[in-house]
Amino acid sequence: MSTDRIEKRIVIRAPRSRVWRALSNPDEFGRWFGARLVGDFAPGAHVTAQLTIPGREHVKFEIVVEKVEPEATFAYRWHPFLSDPTLDAASEPMTLVEFRLAEVADGTELTVIESGFDRLPPARRAQAFRMNEAGWTQQVANLNRYVTA
Repeated sequence: MSTDRIEKRIVIRAPRSRVWRALSNPDEFGRWFGARLVGDFAPGAHVTAQLTIPGREHVKFEIVVEKVEPEATFAYRWHPFLSDPTLDAASEPMTLVEFRLAEVADGTELTVIESGFDRLPPARRAQAFRMNEAGWTQQVANLNRYVTA
């Protein structure tokens, strides 16, 4: 089992254009992800975010958009699992999150990949990986519910 990469795959029974809109529009992204985002999803953009999940509102993070290929790939970098408000992760490496879309017979296949955990400081690496592994399972389910509602 890799400790550097998380990969989740799901087939969403919705058109690729609908799944893409939920991923690439910051307002829609925030609704299913549970965050308030400020900024646009354009390559090179820095988007600030704050969780809106009850009990997690203290968590703030930044997304640095890497790639936007309409209806195909959306990718960004971020500091994973920033649950400790006293942690200054600015000097830490960021992981890369990629959303890849493909049309399939039953709708849209979504693959979510987060990689780069092995570059994190040892004190945070295992917990960040474990929490994001579980987190992406939940977020993929959230996105599926949001898009198919």
